Amino acid sequence: LSESGVPQLVQPMIWDYAADIDVEGKVQLVEKYRRCGFSKVWFASAFKGATGVNQSLTLIGHHLRNQLEWLQVASRSPVDVLEGIALTGWQRYDHFSVLCELLPVAIPSLAVCLQALKNGGYSEKVKENVENLLGMSNLEVDTFMR
Repeated sequence: LSESGVPQLVQPMIWDYAADIDVEGKVQLVEKYRRCGFSKVWFASAFKGATGVNQSLTLIGHHLRNQLEWLQVASRSPVDVLEGIALTGWQRYDHFSVLCELLPVAIPSLAVCLQALKNGGYSEKVKENVENLLGMSNLEVDTFMR
């Protein structure tokens, strides 16, 4: 791979939408890409649409935990290797599937995930900030929003 010249042309993206990603495995993968000559890598997380083909509502806690796991990978990787995190929001699993987790029901999840990434974690202050931004009185992270 290093001899092909590809590492000078592209930046790989490592995708994982799980709430419990293998942090150590991802750190090792980043190191492997570095040894192959890639100077930068991207991570891909999700704020919606990655928990079931017919999921209607977004479980914020799942996606929040995914962001927090990626933050752990980032903190354990070399400082200059991460180019960015693509925060994806899948609408369907394939072109023949019905739509799932439409954007309006996932806006609170998007806000929580963005704030967690921006602030390097999740806290009561982050929760309050999201509630204020969205005009909500009670953000529910571990149950489905009503």
